[in-house]
Amino acid sequence: MLSEGDQVPDFSLKDADGKTVKKSDFKGKKYAVYFYPKDFTPGCTTEAAEFAQDYKKFKTSGIEIIGISPDDEESHKKFGEKMKVPFILLADTEKEVAKKFGVWGKKQFMGREYMGVNRSTFLVDEKGKILKVFEKVKPAGHAQEVLDAFKN
Repeated sequence: MLSEGDQVPDFSLKDADGKTVKKSDFKGKKYAVYFYPKDFTPGCTTEAAEFAQDYKKFKTSGIEIIGISPDDEESHKKFGEKMKVPFILLADTEKEVAKKFGVWGKKQFMGREYMGVNRSTFLVDEKGKILKVFEKVKPAGHAQEVLDAFKN
C-alpha cells in the first residue's frame, strides 16, 4: 500500500458520465481519494452519504473528493443519483488503480476468503504527495475524520 510521502501514481478512469478523469486534472489541488468496495452496499452507502453531506465543507476548504470502486460507470451513475453524490465517482473495473494504490487484496467475510477492495482513503496535497493514509476505514464518521485531518 502507498504510504505518507509517496507520490500518487498516474491514473485515468471514467466517471459516472463516461468522461475520462486523470491525475493531472488535480494538479495544484488538494483532494481525498477514497476506495470503496461496491455501490449500494450498507457501508459504502453510509460513506458516500457522509461525504455528500459534508461536501460543501470540503469545497470551502479547497478539497475535492474522489470515490473509486470496481463498479462500472452505469452503476456509479445510479448510485450517484440515488445518493445525491456531488463529487466524482470513478470506475476502476480492471482494478488497475486499486492495485497501484495497494488497496486490492485478500478479504474475509463470514469465513470466506476473496479478493476485493480494502476500504482506504488517501489525502493528497497540491503537489500530488500523499499526506495521510486511512486504512481499514470505518464508514460512519469517516468524512469528518478526513476533513479534520486536512485541517491539521
